Amino acid sequence: MICLGIESTAHTFSVGIINGDKIIANVRDMYVPEKGGINPLDAKEHHVKLKEKILDRALADAKIQIEDVELFAYSAGPGLPPCLKVGAQFAEEIAKNKPLMAVNHGVAHIEIGKLMCGCNDPIAVYVSGGNTQVIGYASGRYRVFGETQDIPIGNAIDVFIRETYGKDKKAETFGGPAMEKLAEGSKYIELPYVVKGMDLSFTGITTAAIQKWSKASHEMRPTILRDLCFSFQETCYAMLTEVTERALAHTSKNEVLLVGGVAASKRFREMIEIMCQEREAKAYTCPIEYSGDNGVNIAWTGLLMHRAGVKPIKKVDYNSLWRTDQAEIKWMK
Repeated sequence: MICLGIESTAHTFSVGIINGDKIIANVRDMYVPEKGGINPLDAKEHHVKLKEKILDRALADAKIQIEDVELFAYSAGPGLPPCLKVGAQFAEEIAKNKPLMAVNHGVAHIEIGKLMCGCNDPIAVYVSGGNTQVIGYASGRYRVFGETQDIPIGNAIDVFIRETYGKDKKAETFGGPAMEKLAEGSKYIELPYVVKGMDLSFTGITTAAIQKWSKASHEMRPTILRDLCFSFQETCYAMLTEVTERALAHTSKNEVLLVGGVAASKRFREMIEIMCQEREAKAYTCPIEYSGDNGVNIAWTGLLMHRAGVKPIKKVDYNSLWRTDQAEIKWMK
């Protein structure tokens, strides 16, 4: 069965097409603001402007016509409401009278990771600009064993880099890649380590790191920035590794799967792999091509839903606050 998925939760608009278990198209375009964070209305306009072109490119890559698609799926949440609305309405428009699945964005990240890595029942560490959750399947749902109490780790990294290194630079210089590059060969500066039970907090770390950079002399700022990037990574990733290890112990599972954009961090993968080796568990990381937002994630999860007997929706809707643990998972036992 050919399934077409639409992703539009935030900065990325993407169309992915899958035929059975084979990916035949994955086209996307990301909205990048000149400075600062994402303006939802600007991201919406980006999606509206490019949606037709992205669909045409995906169909061309897949070497099919829209009439060949048997099942459609779209990301129904969580996400930015204006962006979600564009994807939902476009899905309804192109699906016409064919079955249409409303997919949870977080669940889609987990399911594509499982497909790509060949794992079965992992503790999934979902880390991105908009999400930080430690998740495991139990009794018909993906249960959240730990999560951020404030901002997600990806957002925390972006804020720190933007307020220091990125002050006069474009937004594409932000985020984990910039921090990881700056962190090389640096030394540790103590920052708040905030784990509360199974939950985490990142705002205090971000604030403390920015304050330390601000207090440094102009001449010392390049040096202390590198040290703070190293320290930021070490602190935040150690916190996440601690919570993940406790989730493994609690559930007696033997697999860990990293999904989401922050999963691309080499240092984070190192920490998780060391922890898994010590616990005789296996560590997996979703390939970079599918760890960020993309339509293939949505298409694959829509196909899983269809195979499990989930009924197509009758009316298109979206929910910007739809949590991963609120989605029913009928294809796992």
